Amino acid sequence: MTIERVLTTLLQTRAETLERARELASMGYMQWLGSLPGCASYKEEALHAWTCAQPFAGTDPAVAVFCDLLHHSIRCPAVPLDLPLPQPQRRGGARKRRLSI
Repeated sequence: MTIERVLTTLLQTRAETLERARELASMGYMQWLGSLPGCASYKEEALHAWTCAQPFAGTDPAVAVFCDLLHHSIRCPAVPLDLPLPQPQRRGGARKRRLSI
């Protein structure tokens, strides 16, 4: 999944809380990381992703957390990242999505 697709389908969604923004950013980071080719330079790809995402960091909390994850991973590559997975819960489903439009 390219960085543009991660941004538009996952990170630029409505995050009601900071915790939800962290969950979305973690999922986006893992999807982005999994889509990288095996021969790619992590640092170059991370800098490219950060450059693409940075303009949206001021308006989308999940994008801001994603940018922080990328920045931290470049600065301290040997330190594990805290990537919380979402807690299973009902979030409103299709009805809530229809009401948000």
